[in-house]
Amino acid sequence: MKNPFTVGLDMQRQAWEGAAEMAEKAGVAPDRAETLGDAEVGQTPSEVVYEENKLRLLHYEAQTEEQHDVPILIVYALINKPYILDLQPDRSVVRRLLEAGFDVYMIDWGEPSKLDRSLTLEDYVTRYIDNCADVVCDRSDQDAINLLGYCMGGTMAAMYAALYPEKVRNLGLMAAGLCFAGDGGVLELWGAEDYYEPGVVTDTFDNVPAEFLDVGFALMDPVANNVTKYVRFYDNVEDEEFVENFARMERWLDEGIDVAGATYEQFIADIYQENRLIDGELSLGGERVDLDNIEMPVLQIVAEYDHLVPPGASKPFNEAIPSDDTEVMEFATGHIGMSVSSRSHAELWPEVCDWFEERSKSETDAEPDAPEPEEADAGLVEDVAGDETGADDLDSENGIGDGDEDANPGDGEAVDEGKELTAISGIGSAYARRLSEAGITTVEDLANADAADLAAETGISPSGLQKWIDRAGDR
Repeated sequence: MKNPFTVGLDMQRQAWEGAAEMAEKAGVAPDRAETLGDAEVGQTPSEVVYEENKLRLLHYEAQTEEQHDVPILIVYALINKPYILDLQPDRSVVRRLLEAGFDVYMIDWGEPSKLDRSLTLEDYVTRYIDNCADVVCDRSDQDAINLLGYCMGGTMAAMYAALYPEKVRNLGLMAAGLCFAGDGGVLELWGAEDYYEPGVVTDTFDNVPAEFLDVGFALMDPVANNVTKYVRFYDNVEDEEFVENFARMERWLDEGIDVAGATYEQFIADIYQENRLIDGELSLGGERVDLDNIEMPVLQIVAEYDHLVPPGASKPFNEAIPSDDTEVMEFATGHIGMSVSSRSHAELWPEVCDWFEERSKSETDAEPDAPEPEEADAGLVEDVAGDETGADDLDSENGIGDGDEDANPGDGEAVDEGKELTAISGIGSAYARRLSEAGITTVEDLANADAADLAAETGISPSGLQKWIDRAGDR
């Protein structure tokens, strides 16, 4: 039995120690309050290269002298601001990609106004993303680019790749909600048709308020979001670096944005409740989002402890597409941790960069240098000169070229004749050259072509060709 006097003294000592700790923490409180108010985010230099409605397309300043030819376009969700991917210099996905030699663009959606209440997924995917992709293609002189979508942005990126496969070289998906057939976690239950009618929310508010979404997400893990994080903050209030990191995250969480009403209704009903994307039943603007068109390499980046979009809502997608180059990188972190945790940046993102780098090279990058003229016979020199354009640099499956339409003097006439074809959405200079070599030099030629026969001659996917043929016929 403990001595009651000793117990009393111990309790008194613990009370004094607690009071001293509180006094010490109170002493640094003014400094930490200033730190919380001065948190800087999104510090990587960028410029706005395209604007449409509220949307801004950001282009980030290169950080290496040599860059990969194929750029990366990041598509973020509509719910929060995209600087979570550039939260702070040492935990910035944007910087990791730049340091790996990529030319990086990112869509900042902005916040919809009341007038934007009727914007649909069709507007975001087939208009906004497509226009941004065209800008990136034009600026980089590429016919197809790398696409990296995060969360809801990943879902929209998958839709875009299915609708415009000719413009996507490689598809990366981060915590993307793609399959909701029972393993979609809390969000799937939240959006269950039997319990939730999204139209009630939009009828009340028009656009869905950020505050409404914040409460819903917070309630998915109420203890962690409303108690645990503040206990950790108190325990670490004397650590200025911890407070800075906490402040940046809190700023991002507090700066949520509203979601266009029609898009919210469509996303909840078609993706969560009816699982139309993975089932091949989703249509945008009257055109079916056909996953059979996704033949490009696909990388799934999933978080093992993601309670918003668990791995089971992402990984089945790879089994539903025909691509023979798919990979899943599952990392022991949460939905947000995959973009901001120090471990993710030390271990996960170098692998992601390597994956994109291996698939962002033209065939000429791997070929040995051509022999100098004095070391080769005349016939060989002539062959080398005739092949140094991009016509044979095109990937046989994806049709990716270097876009240099003046590189092959021998094909000049065909290229000039094929320039009319670039008026068709999705056809750049390299594709126009390949079509010209197959005898398709005008829009009328293309409208009258057979997709299967033309695919056999050009190596371009039949589905992509059929879209171009249809577009040519509509002109």
